[in-house]
Amino acid sequence: MKKIVLFASGSGTNAENIILYFNQKPTAKVAAIFSNNPNAKVIERAQKHDVPTVVFTKEQLNSDFVLDRLNEFHPDLIVLAGFLWQFPVSIIEKYPNKIINIHPALLPKYGGKGMYGMNVHSAVLENKELQTGITIHHVNEHYDEGNVIFQHAIPIEDCTTPEEIAAKIHEIEHQHFPIVIEGMLKSKIQ
Repeated sequence: MKKIVLFASGSGTNAENIILYFNQKPTAKVAAIFSNNPNAKVIERAQKHDVPTVVFTKEQLNSDFVLDRLNEFHPDLIVLAGFLWQFPVSIIEKYPNKIINIHPALLPKYGGKGMYGMNVHSAVLENKELQTGITIHHVNEHYDEGNVIFQHAIPIEDCTTPEEIAAKIHEIEHQHFPIVIEGMLKSKIQ
């Protein structure tokens, strides 16, 4: 069985959706959730599903602490699901092409440092975009610049607030993210 390790900083609805999806599949499971926020709702969601958690500081992320703990789980894929810190090169080098992220816009638009969550949705609305979407991409040493794996666009002409855009994006994240993860794990099996 393939092992997925999730990194999340906040509420964890994507993380929980991924846990529930793979609880129904014999191919993979979420082995652990790592979080930089000891008060994040994702910790509670993980505990509800008996998924081990690791909480760490910025210093621990950039030292050997997180890498050593990560190695204990032997992940086949590392998934950033609402993780807000830049990922260290030491982990990227140890797990080449095995770290992915989801971004709530159609990269390369609205990517980079500070472009996450409502910041993205507000910028999309302010620029009067007619569509937005999600991008799932490999993680490299630069924010949102890794190779694109999957994109899905949706129309947003009817949206008048960033919150309305966020709700639409959340829906397609939940729909597509687990399926893309599963596809990546299957392609690594063959």
